[in-house]
This record gives sequence, C-alpha cells and structure tokens, in this order.
Amino acid sequence: QVQLVESGGGLVQAGGSLRLSCAASGRSFSGYALGWFRQAPGKEREFVAAITWSSGMRYYGDSVKGRFTIARDNAENTVYLQMNSLKPEDTAVYYCAAGLFALMRRITGEDEYRYWGQGTQVTVSS
Repeated sequence: QVQLVESGGGLVQAGGSLRLSCAASGRSFSGYALGWFRQAPGKEREFVAAITWSSGMRYYGDSVKGRFTIARDNAENTVYLQMNSLKPEDTAVYYCAAGLFALMRRITGEDEYRYWGQGTQVTVSS
C-alpha cells in the first residue's frame, strides 16, 4: 500500500523559511514523479513543484520559481520542499503526490497523480 506522509508545516513570518518533507513508502518509485501541490481556502489546488524520481528533473510553478526548491533523497525515499522568502499568499495546505511520469501529459496537472498524502498546513503571517 502506497503511503505519502507530509511533515514540516507550521506558522512562519513573511520572509521566513520552512522545509516540508514527504516520506514515500509501499512501492518502488522508479519511473515516478513526485510533486507538491497546495490549496488555499476557497481556491483551486495549485501545482507547486515536481521532481522525477529516477533522473531528478525539476519543475516549478511560476509563483514559486526562485524561492522554492524541490529535492529527493532516494535512499530515504523522501522528497523535500525547501521554501524560502515566504509570503502570506503561500499560506495553504501543501500536499505531496506521486504519479507515473511516463504516462503524464502535463506534470503540472493534479489528475496526473495517482497517490496523495493527507497534507500539511503552512501559514505565513504578515
């Protein structure tokens, strides 16, 4: 059974940093892409970043480019999202997701991801 467990969320002031972790288990993720999405109250879920498990190719949403960095630790089966220069508009529930990369038409599309974590809350105060 595939499990994605996020951690690292919390309350931070604007300009601060947080690092989210996603511990993945239950199968080999070779050939998969692991992504981060976020959803703020009253808004649609938004693509944040993704990384391919095997080759480490990285993709970012326009709103986080230059501020967020996605990375993976294959040995630990963990994906990280380093978030710097946080803004109040980054406040959301952040979700980790996994999908088979070879089948993806758009790595930014939430429908491309089969497995999802439960989410972790990030709140940025002004």
